[in-house]
Amino acid sequence: MQDFIFKKKALKFLKKQSKIDQDRLITAIYRIPKGDIKNMADYDNLKRLRVGKYRILFTEMDEGIEILNIGSRGDIYK
Repeated sequence: MQDFIFKKKALKFLKKQSKIDQDRLITAIYRIPKGDIKNMADYDNLKRLRVGKYRILFTEMDEGIEILNIGSRGDIYK
């Protein structure tokens, strides 16, 4: 099993969500290799995971997976 490192911005967004959405997002994060993942254009090693109306931006490192940001579809890329 891989380790997950959450950035402060990602944790802050996660804590603001309802319990149901928190569970959906956390479950999707632990299943990252099986999710709807795409590489981000113009960024090396930056990937995004789609979870309904939410997007999770992350990178894969030697230490594990670093969750950089979580947000709604329209706001995450700004």
